[in-house]
Amino acid sequence: MRRRVNYYKELSADYSKPGLVSDELKKKLIQQSEEFISKKEVVLPAIDSNYTAQQVEKENKEWWPTHCEALRQGRGDLLTGEYRDDLVYLCQDGHYIGLTQQQEREKHWWALISQPGVTMCWPIVLFHHDVTYFEWKSVDDETGETIAKGNVTFLRRGHRGAVYLKTEQLTFYRDVYAPDELLNLIKV
Repeated sequence: MRRRVNYYKELSADYSKPGLVSDELKKKLIQQSEEFISKKEVVLPAIDSNYTAQQVEKENKEWWPTHCEALRQGRGDLLTGEYRDDLVYLCQDGHYIGLTQQQEREKHWWALISQPGVTMCWPIVLFHHDVTYFEWKSVDDETGETIAKGNVTFLRRGHRGAVYLKTEQLTFYRDVYAPDELLNLIKV
Protein backbone atom coordinates (compact mmCIF):
# COMPACT_ATOMS: atom_id res chain seq x y z
CA MET A 1 0.00 0.00 0.00
CA ARG A 2 1.33 3.40 -0.96
CA ARG A 3 1.95 5.79 1.92
CA ARG A 4 -0.11 8.96 2.07
CA VAL A 5 1.87 12.16 1.90
CA ASN A 6 1.56 15.69 3.17
CA TYR A 7 1.66 17.71 -0.04
CA TYR A 8 2.70 20.81 1.91
CA LYS A 9 5.62 19.43 3.92
CA GLU A 10 8.24 21.26 1.80
CA LEU A 11 6.21 24.45 1.23
CA SER A 12 6.13 27.65 3.27
CA ALA A 13 2.42 27.34 4.18
CA ASP A 14 -0.26 24.63 4.30
CA TYR A 15 -3.50 25.43 2.48
CA SER A 16 -4.97 21.93 2.66
CA LYS A 17 -7.66 23.05 5.11
CA PRO A 18 -8.77 26.21 6.95
CA GLY A 19 -6.93 27.71 9.91
CA LEU A 20 -3.35 26.66 9.20
CA VAL A 21 -1.82 30.00 8.13
CA SER A 22 -1.01 32.82 10.57
CA ASP A 23 -1.99 36.42 9.85
CA GLU A 24 1.69 37.39 9.76
CA LEU A 25 2.46 34.74 7.14
CA LYS A 26 -0.59 35.78 5.07
CA LYS A 27 0.83 39.32 4.80
CA LYS A 28 4.25 37.99 3.86
CA LEU A 29 2.77 35.78 1.14
CA ILE A 30 0.88 38.70 -0.44
CA GLN A 31 4.15 40.69 -0.52
CA GLN A 32 5.93 37.73 -2.10
CA SER A 33 3.16 37.43 -4.69
CA GLU A 34 3.77 41.02 -5.77
CA GLU A 35 7.52 40.36 -5.89
CA PHE A 36 7.13 37.20 -7.99
CA ILE A 37 4.79 38.96 -10.45
CA SER A 38 7.38 41.73 -10.91
CA LYS A 39 9.90 39.13 -12.18
CA LYS A 40 7.70 38.09 -15.12
CA GLU A 41 9.56 38.56 -18.42
CA VAL A 42 7.97 39.70 -21.68
CA VAL A 43 9.23 36.65 -23.56
CA LEU A 44 8.59 33.19 -22.10
CA PRO A 45 12.04 32.00 -21.00
CA ALA A 46 13.37 28.71 -22.30
CA ILE A 47 14.10 25.83 -19.99
CA ASP A 48 17.79 25.27 -20.58
CA SER A 49 21.11 25.11 -18.72
CA ASN A 50 20.66 28.73 -17.57
CA TYR A 51 17.10 28.22 -16.33
CA THR A 52 16.69 24.55 -15.51
CA ALA A 53 13.51 22.54 -15.05
CA GLN A 54 14.58 22.00 -11.44
CA GLN A 55 14.86 25.78 -10.87
CA VAL A 56 11.43 26.32 -12.43
CA GLU A 57 9.93 23.65 -10.15
CA LYS A 58 11.61 25.20 -7.09
CA GLU A 59 10.15 28.61 -8.00
CA ASN A 60 6.70 27.11 -8.56
CA LYS A 61 6.84 25.61 -5.06
CA GLU A 62 7.79 29.04 -3.65
CA TRP A 63 4.92 30.65 -5.58
CA TRP A 64 2.17 28.15 -4.74
CA PRO A 65 1.30 29.45 -1.21
CA THR A 66 1.19 33.03 -2.56
CA HIS A 67 -1.38 31.93 -5.14
CA CYS A 68 -3.53 30.30 -2.47
CA GLU A 69 -3.43 33.37 -0.22
CA ALA A 70 -4.27 35.71 -3.12
CA LEU A 71 -7.37 33.61 -3.85
CA ARG A 72 -8.44 33.45 -0.21
CA GLN A 73 -8.18 37.25 -0.04
CA GLY A 74 -10.05 37.81 -3.31
CA ARG A 75 -7.03 39.49 -4.89
CA GLY A 76 -8.01 39.24 -8.54
CA ASP A 77 -5.33 41.80 -9.37
CA LEU A 78 -2.63 39.41 -8.14
CA LEU A 79 -4.27 36.36 -9.73
CA THR A 80 -4.39 38.12 -13.10
CA GLY A 81 -0.78 39.24 -12.58
CA GLU A 82 0.22 35.57 -12.30
CA TYR A 83 -0.83 35.02 -15.92
CA ARG A 84 1.13 35.79 -19.07
CA ASP A 85 -0.48 38.23 -21.49
CA ASP A 86 -0.88 35.37 -23.99
CA LEU A 87 -2.42 32.93 -21.48
CA VAL A 88 -4.29 29.96 -22.94
CA TYR A 89 -7.14 28.95 -20.61
CA LEU A 90 -9.13 25.81 -21.30
CA CYS A 91 -12.26 25.04 -19.26
CA GLN A 92 -15.86 23.93 -19.70
CA ASP A 93 -16.96 27.51 -20.46
CA GLY A 94 -14.59 27.86 -23.34
CA HIS A 95 -11.21 28.30 -24.86
CA TYR A 96 -9.93 31.67 -23.72
CA ILE A 97 -6.82 33.42 -25.05
CA GLY A 98 -5.14 36.36 -23.32
CA LEU A 99 -6.11 38.26 -20.22
CA THR A 100 -9.45 39.79 -21.22
CA GLN A 101 -11.58 37.00 -22.71
CA GLN A 102 -11.99 35.08 -19.44
CA GLN A 103 -11.92 38.06 -17.07
CA GLU A 104 -15.67 38.64 -16.76
CA ARG A 105 -16.40 34.93 -16.21
CA GLU A 106 -13.46 34.28 -13.90
CA LYS A 107 -14.32 37.14 -11.53
CA HIS A 108 -17.65 35.40 -10.82
CA TRP A 109 -15.77 32.23 -9.94
CA TRP A 110 -13.31 34.10 -7.71
CA ALA A 111 -16.17 35.92 -5.95
CA LEU A 112 -18.05 32.69 -5.22
CA ILE A 113 -15.09 30.61 -4.04
CA SER A 114 -13.58 33.33 -1.83
CA GLN A 115 -16.78 34.90 -0.44
CA PRO A 116 -17.04 35.73 3.26
CA GLY A 117 -17.98 32.65 5.28
CA VAL A 118 -16.35 30.31 2.78
CA THR A 119 -12.77 29.03 2.86
CA MET A 120 -11.02 27.72 -0.21
CA CYS A 121 -8.72 24.74 0.38
CA TRP A 122 -6.28 22.83 -1.81
CA PRO A 123 -5.91 19.33 -0.32
CA ILE A 124 -3.72 18.09 -3.18
CA VAL A 125 -0.94 19.91 -5.03
CA LEU A 126 1.70 18.25 -7.19
CA PHE A 127 4.69 19.73 -9.01
CA HIS A 128 6.83 18.51 -11.90
CA HIS A 129 9.09 21.03 -13.60
CA ASP A 130 6.73 23.66 -15.07
CA VAL A 131 3.55 21.67 -14.27
CA THR A 132 1.49 22.41 -11.16
CA TYR A 133 -1.59 20.24 -10.66
CA PHE A 134 -4.04 20.73 -7.81
CA GLU A 135 -7.46 19.85 -6.54
CA TRP A 136 -9.47 22.46 -4.66
CA LYS A 137 -12.71 22.89 -2.80
CA SER A 138 -14.52 25.81 -1.20
CA VAL A 139 -16.13 24.95 2.10
CA ASP A 140 -18.91 26.85 3.88
CA ASP A 141 -17.42 27.72 7.30
CA GLU A 142 -20.79 27.37 9.05
CA THR A 143 -22.23 24.21 7.51
CA GLY A 144 -19.12 22.42 6.28
CA GLU A 145 -20.79 21.96 2.91
CA THR A 146 -18.64 22.01 -0.21
CA ILE A 147 -20.03 24.83 -2.35
CA ALA A 148 -17.65 24.28 -5.27
CA LYS A 149 -14.73 22.07 -6.23
CA GLY A 150 -12.45 21.40 -9.12
CA ASN A 151 -9.04 20.58 -10.40
CA VAL A 152 -6.54 22.68 -12.30
CA THR A 153 -3.34 22.21 -14.20
CA PHE A 154 -1.07 25.22 -14.60
CA LEU A 155 1.92 25.31 -16.89
CA ARG A 156 4.05 27.94 -15.15
CA ARG A 157 7.58 28.76 -16.21
CA GLY A 158 8.70 29.82 -12.74
CA HIS A 159 8.80 33.46 -11.64
CA ARG A 160 10.33 34.61 -14.92
CA GLY A 161 7.71 32.98 -17.11
CA ALA A 162 4.48 32.95 -15.07
CA VAL A 163 1.38 30.90 -16.01
CA TYR A 164 1.07 30.37 -19.76
CA LEU A 165 -1.52 27.56 -19.82
CA LYS A 166 -4.38 26.85 -17.44
CA THR A 167 -6.82 23.97 -17.69
CA GLU A 168 -9.67 23.73 -15.22
CA GLN A 169 -12.69 21.65 -14.34
CA LEU A 170 -15.08 23.36 -11.93
CA THR A 171 -18.25 22.16 -10.26
CA PHE A 172 -20.46 24.62 -8.39
CA TYR A 173 -23.09 23.24 -6.03
CA ARG A 174 -24.84 26.41 -4.85
CA ASP A 175 -24.37 29.35 -7.17
CA VAL A 176 -23.03 29.81 -10.68
CA TYR A 177 -23.01 33.60 -10.96
CA ALA A 178 -22.01 35.82 -8.07
CA PRO A 179 -24.31 38.63 -6.91
CA ASP A 180 -22.99 42.20 -7.10
CA GLU A 181 -22.24 42.35 -3.36
CA LEU A 182 -19.72 39.49 -3.78
CA LEU A 183 -18.32 40.82 -7.05
CA ASN A 184 -17.59 44.12 -5.33
CA LEU A 185 -15.32 42.31 -2.86
CA ILE A 186 -12.93 41.19 -5.63
CA LYS A 187 -10.05 43.59 -6.16
CA VAL A 188 -9.30 44.02 -9.87
